[in-house]
Amino acid sequence: MVILLLFLLITGLGSVINASPCSNCGDFEVPYPLSTNDDCGDKRYKIYCNNDSLEFLSATGTYYKILKIDTSANKLVIKPPNIFKHTCYSSDLIGGGLVLDESLPFNISTLNTVMLLNCSDNILQSPLNCSSNSICRQFEEKVEEGNGCMNTLCCHYLKDSVMNSHKIRLRVGSCTAYTCLVDFKPDEPFKKWNYGIELQWKPPN
Repeated sequence: MVILLLFLLITGLGSVINASPCSNCGDFEVPYPLSTNDDCGDKRYKIYCNNDSLEFLSATGTYYKILKIDTSANKLVIKPPNIFKHTCYSSDLIGGGLVLDESLPFNISTLNTVMLLNCSDNILQSPLNCSSNSICRQFEEKVEEGNGCMNTLCCHYLKDSVMNSHKIRLRVGSCTAYTCLVDFKPDEPFKKWNYGIELQWKPPN
């Protein structure tokens, strides 16, 4: 009986985990445990190779381009959604913003500074920085993508450990657009801002 259970456990894990890394996606290496198909990596760490572009799929079905992978830190960086010109709506608004599947080993790291744009007055009840000194004002004034959000209420915040680490929420009637900076430093000029959303993953057991 014990031998049978061990056999079922081993064969079950084998269908999920393959210790070999996946083939490159375009010029991008796909390191273990990330997996682009059933024959490599660990399927719990699923990402996608679409037209030689490496992408991360959210729980709501939105694909985000992967910009960087750091296996030594168990982290990857995805591209923030586009903000539609003249509307101040993020391209993932219909899905409620970035939403991660909480059953998977990924979460949003604490090194992300999020700028919420085109917000309603309700957000003023939150502890976010919605002042005239918020960095979102620089984004609106100096970055072409943010120009369509001018003269709307915007805020920024550091996504720390006390916040939900599986979503950046958007909805009509709250905030309709956002962008994000990785490892932002307050004295850093806007031309050196590092746009991205850093995700981290739990190492395989």
